[in-house]
Amino acid sequence: MLEVRDLVAGYGLTRVLEGVSLDVTGGEIVAVLGSNGAGKTTLNMAISGLVKPRSGEVRFEGERITGLSPAQVMARGLIQVPEGRKIFPNLDVRENLELGSYRRAKVNRARNLERVFSVFPRLRERVAQAAGTLSGGEQQMLAIGRGMMAEPKLLILDEPSLGLSPLLVEEMFGLVRRLHGEGLAIMLVEQNVAQSLDLADRAYVLEHGGFALSGRAAEVRENPELKRAYLGL
Repeated sequence: MLEVRDLVAGYGLTRVLEGVSLDVTGGEIVAVLGSNGAGKTTLNMAISGLVKPRSGEVRFEGERITGLSPAQVMARGLIQVPEGRKIFPNLDVRENLELGSYRRAKVNRARNLERVFSVFPRLRERVAQAAGTLSGGEQQMLAIGRGMMAEPKLLILDEPSLGLSPLLVEEMFGLVRRLHGEGLAIMLVEQNVAQSLDLADRAYVLEHGGFALSGRAAEVRENPELKRAYLGL
């Protein structure tokens, strides 16, 4: 579904990604793991068209999307839920969700709204509430729900557990599992290594602009270097 080949990207004179390659196939959860500053968000932005790669290629469903605008990438069904939620705090829950279907799946807005409310019942309870007054966990639900409104073929989740309490982190990973169970392909970009590896089919570990490890999630979890650096074992 998603093919990234030899991607080099950065900002100004700074190179952040040094020729990374990865794949996501239909129906998979693929985890991209790494510490803060490793280049995870730059990778997401380059895939989504928000950062222009300096070299390399991104293909989605067999078509080259390198250099397309974010709107063109999103129109193909590659949807990113950004780090930090990026909701519209002064708009209510319904308005935030409806904006998710502004450029894609507008004709199915009512049906998709009901689907979001079935996954996140708390959003239905707060449908007329200003998004900025929601709790952190509810704002993350809203951000994911907004992504679902665009009928994603592949959903990129950038740090969905960031800033959440341990209980809400458990809930968030459970919701990701549920979405995957409905057949959605997910690229999960996280610092939370242990829980991401429990959830994912395959994983890549990003360090200093390149992938230090990759493979089946169970194999990556047993790697001694990963255990030492990320799990404290």
